[in-house]
Amino acid sequence: MLSRYNTGAVDLCGPCAREHPPAAAEAPSVPAHVWSDSGIQEALNALDFGRLSQLVRRRSGLRQDDLARITGLSQGYLSQLESGTRRLTHLDKSQAFLEALNVPTALRPIAAPETVNGAHRATETTSHQRTAPDPAPDLNALAADAAATSGAFADLIAPTNIDANALEELSFTLARIATDYVHAPLFPLFTELISVRDQLFSKLQGRQRPQQSRELFMLAGTTCLLLAHASQNLGDQASAMTQIRTARTCAEQADHTGLLAWTLGTAALITEWSPQGRMSLRLAEQAATLAPPGESRIRIAAIEARTAARIGDHERARTALDRMRRAMDEPPRDDDLVQYGGLLTFPRAKQDYYLGGTYTLLGEHQQAQQHAATAIEAYRTGPHEERSYGDEALAQLDLITIGIHQGDLDEALAGLHHILNLPPEMRIRQLGNAMDRLGTLVRRPELKRSRAAGELADLIRGYQVIDGGTALPSGR
Repeated sequence: MLSRYNTGAVDLCGPCAREHPPAAAEAPSVPAHVWSDSGIQEALNALDFGRLSQLVRRRSGLRQDDLARITGLSQGYLSQLESGTRRLTHLDKSQAFLEALNVPTALRPIAAPETVNGAHRATETTSHQRTAPDPAPDLNALAADAAATSGAFADLIAPTNIDANALEELSFTLARIATDYVHAPLFPLFTELISVRDQLFSKLQGRQRPQQSRELFMLAGTTCLLLAHASQNLGDQASAMTQIRTARTCAEQADHTGLLAWTLGTAALITEWSPQGRMSLRLAEQAATLAPPGESRIRIAAIEARTAARIGDHERARTALDRMRRAMDEPPRDDDLVQYGGLLTFPRAKQDYYLGGTYTLLGEHQQAQQHAATAIEAYRTGPHEERSYGDEALAQLDLITIGIHQGDLDEALAGLHHILNLPPEMRIRQLGNAMDRLGTLVRRPELKRSRAAGELADLIRGYQVIDGGTALPSGR
């Protein structure tokens, strides 16, 4: 009788199945088309066999145990190779690995010793006859081949796969993106961030000195942090929080408290704009214990204050505002995260924008109006590279909200036209949320007979914000 554990894949009982084993399945192989992939070719050139294994499996649909069968390595060894905990360090083993994968000869970075320029070809001899000697080799070509093989070996055994110049270049690129982010379209920046992130991840799968690894983890964490901001501005909270998780892990690996604090603060900011206000406050509490004096500490207090005001906890909001002001009076500590500028700073214009938003939510309209107007003026008259169009538009919406509360609907109507005139690529998702709240406000029963309120409601209705297919600038 068939066992109850039999899944139906075979119609034999255990003893019969053992007596009549199925025909052996066709051995797996690597399809030829994968070698045209640019990522695989880059991994080959870099002698990054772990990355090569991952990409080959991904492009060919093979499992890890399939590739283990092909290469003759154990699955455990292959797993360690892909994770970077093991390396192929011997030329003969590296060559055998490439042979087993059937890598085209033209793409192999390590030439087989017996085939290099034909220098080691054996000649057949007998006791009675010796073949004619080979023509004299091209010594220049032989020297070049020898140098290439030695260079590949040096790369293989080098203690690091990155130098100070490369780290500085990557850091400079991130600083430029962080600065451009607050005022430039997002799409090209987003794709560039992905490219930088992939470079950093690839390097981290290789070998570096401990300090270089920490710097790479710090740069990788900063890149994912910027991608989290971008995902939030697109309205994709799930993707943003995945980037936050990776940024947080990288910050911990880098042992960089400043990056960890800023990452937790960004997580609080992302959840502030969602129904998860209490989670935002918990994240802000964690960030506050880590944030160094200066802009990071001011930012965390500002996020907590606005979040508390948004969920109606006015007492906590005022406590956080007091802590924000004390932080503004503290002498700042050197924080190398702020060196990137742009999105990774919290200048006075942004501080006033947050204060205006918090006081608007608290219903303290005089102070809200003062800070919102100050923020808008600072953005419009300040340096172009520091102008955050997203923050400026949201501060304008705070002034519109105050005008409605104070009965000045004509002024609110004039201010709304500035928001409506923003090009689509500048309409971040947070503007959509704010416009929805404004629509609810102008539809209150006491404004039912107001002509201006009706015009406001008509203008707000159907307001379209950015979607994932358009470009966007923002300084959230």
